[in-house]
Amino acid sequence: METLVLGAGIVGVSTALALQQRGHAVTLVDRQAPGRETSYGNAGIIQREAVQPYAFPRSIATLARVATGLSNDAHYHWGALLHLAPQLFSYWAASAPARYAPIAQAYSRLIEHCITEHRGWIEQAGASDLVHKDGWLQLYRSGPAFDAAAKQATAVAASHHLACKVLGTAALAAAQPVLQMPLAGAVHWQDPWTVRDPGELVARYARLFVQRGGQLATGDALTLHQQGSGWAVQVDSGSISAQHAVIALGPWAGALTTRLGYRLPLFSKRGYHRHFAGGPTLTMPALDIERGVMLAPMVRGLRLTTGAEFALLDAPATPVQLRRAEISTRELLPLGEPVEATPWLGARPCTADMKPVLGPAPRHAGLWFNFGHAHQGFTLGPVTGRLVAELISGEAPFVDPAPYLAQRFL
Repeated sequence: METLVLGAGIVGVSTALALQQRGHAVTLVDRQAPGRETSYGNAGIIQREAVQPYAFPRSIATLARVATGLSNDAHYHWGALLHLAPQLFSYWAASAPARYAPIAQAYSRLIEHCITEHRGWIEQAGASDLVHKDGWLQLYRSGPAFDAAAKQATAVAASHHLACKVLGTAALAAAQPVLQMPLAGAVHWQDPWTVRDPGELVARYARLFVQRGGQLATGDALTLHQQGSGWAVQVDSGSISAQHAVIALGPWAGALTTRLGYRLPLFSKRGYHRHFAGGPTLTMPALDIERGVMLAPMVRGLRLTTGAEFALLDAPATPVQLRRAEISTRELLPLGEPVEATPWLGARPCTADMKPVLGPAPRHAGLWFNFGHAHQGFTLGPVTGRLVAELISGEAPFVDPAPYLAQRFL
């Protein structure tokens, strides 16, 4: 079968590889080279421990801290809130404990396969040099926050068969001597793998796809339309068509699905990063929980990545969180000089119920969805790529797709 995959981030490239593996003639369409958008800008962690998706805060105190700018976890464009209000309200409602529990259970069924599915493509793509297998750290500055987190992490690890180690002040200082101030402690998640150049990993997956006969095409995925019994899209060389089309457009999926008549509760969480080079660095990624910044050692330097910014996708950049993150990080270690003249800005594609949208489009034959991975697209790309490829190919899916189908919103 001939198949179009729209979007050459980690989700789209993984889908293309999985379809190709099953005998499909695949064309991968994007406006630029693979792995240059959201898949480039993340912290590079394959988060095996991320069995609980990010819930909307329900504590009034936490919401007040964000609203007043006292917390760096989130930043809002107030002018965008009216537009985002329905999705955010649904997100808040889905985060209630009774509703969140089955969501997390379904989410964990995908997460549990992330290392296994990445491992195969990493080996076949010759990308092992990019990968480190020693996990990552959650850092805590205050004793009460650390004590509560250590207790929760230990419980989560036990219930999901994960490996985590609790490090007190002395143990953390010994493990990360670059830290120039004592911290209360850290939780060391040991199962995840980390990647020092996530964009390059996607590029190597894409090169493997091309080496095996796949086609890359530069074009506008938003031109997708039905043509006869199949689908067509406009690329630089003209129009190309196929029997099946997969929408794997990350934060741009909403624009196309809306044009096709779907009203899915999609929204974006924007995020920023900047590299700092020339100074000492950490041996593994570390999240400064109480300052809302991830510190990730990368090929280009130490990458500071921010939490969520709630804004319209095309709104001007407002790197408030990154400026605060640089100040707080300089308390922990002597940062080098910034590499980029201006910070990188990207968007995480989210759904109101925190689960990705996978499987057949309810009202269009031959059209398939694979988007809405929020913070875990880099982690879940090969997992959902395999699942969608199995559904298209008529195979028994290795994970029950029911919780992720678009029909849940219709």
